[in-house]
Amino acid sequence: MRRTVFNEDHEAFRETIRAFIEAEVVPVHDEWLAAGQAPRDFYYKLGDLGVFGIRVPEEFGGAGIDSHKFEAVMYEETARAGVTFGGSGVHVLLGLPYIQMLATDEQKKRFLPKFVSGEEMWALAMTEPGTGSDLAGMKSTAKLSDDGTHYVLNGAKTFITGGVHADRVIVCARTAAPREDDRRFGISLFAVDAKSAGYSVGRKLDKLGLKVSDTAELAFVDVKVPVEDLLGEENKGFSYLGLNLASERWGIAFGAYAQAKAAVRFAKEYVQERTIFGKTVASFQNTKFELAACQAEVDAAEAVADRALEALDAGELTPAEAASAKLFCTEVAHRVIDRCLQLHGGYGFMNEYPIARLYADNRVNRIYGGTSEVMKSIIAKSMGL
Repeated sequence: MRRTVFNEDHEAFRETIRAFIEAEVVPVHDEWLAAGQAPRDFYYKLGDLGVFGIRVPEEFGGAGIDSHKFEAVMYEETARAGVTFGGSGVHVLLGLPYIQMLATDEQKKRFLPKFVSGEEMWALAMTEPGTGSDLAGMKSTAKLSDDGTHYVLNGAKTFITGGVHADRVIVCARTAAPREDDRRFGISLFAVDAKSAGYSVGRKLDKLGLKVSDTAELAFVDVKVPVEDLLGEENKGFSYLGLNLASERWGIAFGAYAQAKAAVRFAKEYVQERTIFGKTVASFQNTKFELAACQAEVDAAEAVADRALEALDAGELTPAEAASAKLFCTEVAHRVIDRCLQLHGGYGFMNEYPIARLYADNRVNRIYGGTSEVMKSIIAKSMGL
């Protein structure tokens, strides 16, 4: 089936990204894995390459292209090479939409040029210890000072991807008590400068997968946040958090599909080279059938991911459609990557092989951005059930 989602510009970008990965990432990726993060200066290289500014207006140093298709190319190329770009995905997929949706003109002038260059890396801090997905139950507070010039932020956050290297973090905190009829009232969003006194990065969390993506705990003790760094209106933060869920879930869906596609490639290359009983593993009928079944699932996931991408770019991707794409693509990736690892035999369990790292990296796709169970609830509700 001929794929129609990408044009010549996207394919030229693909060549650029592939060459960049081969030159700048593949030779040092094992060092990043050992360190548990990409080096900070790598993000300056991505800034120089222009990947942070694709969807940023030209007046702020970006390319002004209102499309997620270039991001989709990066998902495919990093998966193909068996590497990751650290916390840069959060910077673009989660940080940028809130700036674009909520920032004032003055804030955009301050934030976006540094965002594009990589001088300021952004992260999003919602989850707190003990609350998990119950964002309405967050305990972090931001109290307006008596003179009205700043908020005083106190609290803690956990599972913050990109939290180690982040220069500015969108922090969710309570600016008012919840109402009896609305627990979600009273939450506000702040663009907090990581250099602020009282702001500290705690443990860098040791994860099962995504080892190059730094994930941390953050703590705030009497952090002064200027009123100029409030994003959007006070007390309406919870409603803002839902505005980016469709694109976030599309990103997870597309990334999972790309991982499944890469897994088939890794397995095909391995079984064509590996011999057993005097024959290549690829020559056995079971191998052929397994890879054929995996390829069929990848084809289906690609169609779903591409359809969601087109809808997202058109501004038509609904919450239920995004949930459906995420559920389907992440579940497909889970099955395909597991079967492709099995075809590697014992070597599939060795971290030196990309399929092993892919297996670990993929597992979180069915958890973050909303678990598979939450996705099913959203889909069922859209069906009137």
